[in-house]
Amino acid sequence: MLRWILSSFLAISLLLTSCSNSSNVTASASPTASTTSTSVKSSPTKVAEATNTPNPQDSALAKFVQLKGTATVELKLKSGIVKIDLDGNNAPVTAGNFADLVKRGLYNGLNFHRVVKEPTPFVAQGGDPLGNGTGNFIDPVTSQPRYIPLEILPESSKQPVYGEILPPTLKPKLRHNKGAIAMARSQFPNSASSQFYIALDDIYFLDGSYAVFGYVTEGMDLVEKIQVGDRIESITITKGEENIKQPT
Repeated sequence: MLRWILSSFLAISLLLTSCSNSSNVTASASPTASTTSTSVKSSPTKVAEATNTPNPQDSALAKFVQLKGTATVELKLKSGIVKIDLDGNNAPVTAGNFADLVKRGLYNGLNFHRVVKEPTPFVAQGGDPLGNGTGNFIDPVTSQPRYIPLEILPESSKQPVYGEILPPTLKPKLRHNKGAIAMARSQFPNSASSQFYIALDDIYFLDGSYAVFGYVTEGMDLVEKIQVGDRIESITITKGEENIKQPT
């Protein structure tokens, strides 16, 4: 039990370190706990429904790319093809951000800069344009890093919680099962950009703190063989591209 606790602490520390470095590099545009450009707090919708007025949360989310439905992507490694289903029904902003970056070709040629398998399997992490764990996606329109809010749907809810880590009493609908794909971030909830990770085992201690948005459906054996420095030859959308909705 002690070994498991220590392993879990080390693993999550590595994940946080990877993304917190990005905040140091992009200090001028780093997200903070009070960031307003990407912060979206969950709010009750009953008042909006009763008065037939727009839900403020919907308006706030309209500035983000969203996946309205599902999509399938193929991650091409030197060892073969990994298929991943993206769940825009339960994580529309997170899945939409990833699908948009895939469509842009951002991930093609990037490497897996962090792979943790010891003392227990943890994650294979990539998606950093700089290749060292300190980079983010730079929006060509604004010339600034693009961040998205932390988005987690509690299993007992119909609406995701935004910008907040779930309390231990709430379990997310999308859990960190082996093969889950989720967004890496810094210590600030609304700091995910382009870096993602694939769970190499069931790592439920991350549930409620990081946004899962899909699962590997084929080729998990190939994911388990990924080493630090291995390249993403390409990621392409093979199904559901029409479900990507750009900001309004």
